[in-house]
Amino acid sequence: MPRYSGSSWRSFRPEAVAAGVAAGQGALRAPFAVKCRILGLDPGSVRTGYGVIDCGPLGEQHVTSGCIKAGTGDFPQRLRRIYEAVVLLIEAHRPDEIAIERVFVHRNPDSALKLGQARGAAICAALGLGASAHEYAPRAIKLAVSGYGAAGKAQVAQMVTALLRLERRPAADAADALAVALCHAQTRRMATLAAAVAPVIAPRRAARRGGRTAARSGARP
Repeated sequence: MPRYSGSSWRSFRPEAVAAGVAAGQGALRAPFAVKCRILGLDPGSVRTGYGVIDCGPLGEQHVTSGCIKAGTGDFPQRLRRIYEAVVLLIEAHRPDEIAIERVFVHRNPDSALKLGQARGAAICAALGLGASAHEYAPRAIKLAVSGYGAAGKAQVAQMVTALLRLERRPAADAADALAVALCHAQTRRMATLAAAVAPVIAPRRAARRGGRTAARSGARP
């Protein structure tokens, strides 16, 4: 049995979308032309992964990724290292938007508290330089990247490598951060597309509702 009921997904060509945007063909294709640079962050009190991607008509492209090593010393100093490192990343790469993983409920309350503080340091650094921050739950990130909300780290890293066409698989923290960035890129693309088609769909829905109302009114004795 075929996995897909139709073959339209096979005929999709990003190059054709980009060509249509460049030629001004079709108002509904315009959202794909909006370019954006996204910084994804996977916060941690010891290591914070980061990944920068560019979004454009042909999809996402890898810019840089790596890991901020906060160390295991005095905790306030570790938070300071995270904050300063994120500031340097933003100043160097000038992302338009920041995507960060939301804190999940941890079995160890102390670990959850430290994770939340590390995340807060990263968010403060982003907002302090005027970048907008967007949060995503771990399950939503895995679902967006791999199609499975309970995917393991190896699966997420493999999908990140494939989606960004990387030569080799990134380290775990960097892969998680790139996954956050890809999740935001997908969410952003869908929101832009929905906003573009809304003016077309809304009148049609209103017309259908009006037709049904008129039909019901005419059917009454």
